[in-house]
Amino acid sequence: MDYLLHILVVALVYTVFALSLNLELGYTGLYNFGHVAFFGIGAYASALLSLAGFPVAFSMTAGMIMAGAAGALLAVPALRLSGDYFGVATLAFAEMIRLFFLNERWLTKGPMGLPGIPRPLGIPSGVSGLPLYFLLSALVAAAVFLFTCRIARSPFGRALKVVREDEYVAQALGKNVFSLKVQIVAVGSLIAGLAGALYGHYITYISPSDFTLNETILVLLCVVLGGRGTQWGPVVGAFLIIFFQEFIRFLPIPVDFGRVVAPIQGMVYGAVLVFLMLKHPEGIIPEYRI
Repeated sequence: MDYLLHILVVALVYTVFALSLNLELGYTGLYNFGHVAFFGIGAYASALLSLAGFPVAFSMTAGMIMAGAAGALLAVPALRLSGDYFGVATLAFAEMIRLFFLNERWLTKGPMGLPGIPRPLGIPSGVSGLPLYFLLSALVAAAVFLFTCRIARSPFGRALKVVREDEYVAQALGKNVFSLKVQIVAVGSLIAGLAGALYGHYITYISPSDFTLNETILVLLCVVLGGRGTQWGPVVGAFLIIFFQEFIRFLPIPVDFGRVVAPIQGMVYGAVLVFLMLKHPEGIIPEYRI
């Protein structure tokens, strides 16, 4: 039961993370390959502030704001690039942030990471706090889901979809495309910072190795496989990916093949995902188009 609760908490954290990327990729068509940077900023900022003695709720809020501000600052120059160049710029930014976490030991303790991160609301660390943290994560995920649904159904959300389909049409309708993109990157980054803070305070230990390109690929899979541009797609994708990841850990691979267990698991994982994408190129929940 404790193991199941752990997987559910991780799935809920990635649900929040996937919902944040869906705002940029699904609704606006922005391929942000550095989205993990804001996940990491939220985690580190919240962890450092809470370890310095600030209340955890304040630390998490500050981590969100810092991630959102970083997203807005990146968006202003990066969105002047188009197409693949924007993706490359965000990827480079994510690597810069990871190297900052790795090298600024005076602040982040470098590769040793930050241990002993307190949990919010007095939730105890370890197994005993799992039920309460699950409830907290479920409430946060539900709030973020409702918030993103409201954005999608608002005039702002409909304008984002017009931008995704054709920027020139959006401009002809009098929309400031650049401003819309900056706003959604800032909002998406803010929510990613919340996911990072939620993750850091759950694990109670973070290090630079937690915020690599692999995490961006993972959350990208959650969005694309679930169904980008839909409300439930990222939720379904996050739960499917996280539970499938855990399932392949229990493949009956002989002990003698210990060195190749991880590669075999990775091959099986990749093959199943490729198969699913071939069968459902628009995701498990395709976007409804008129």
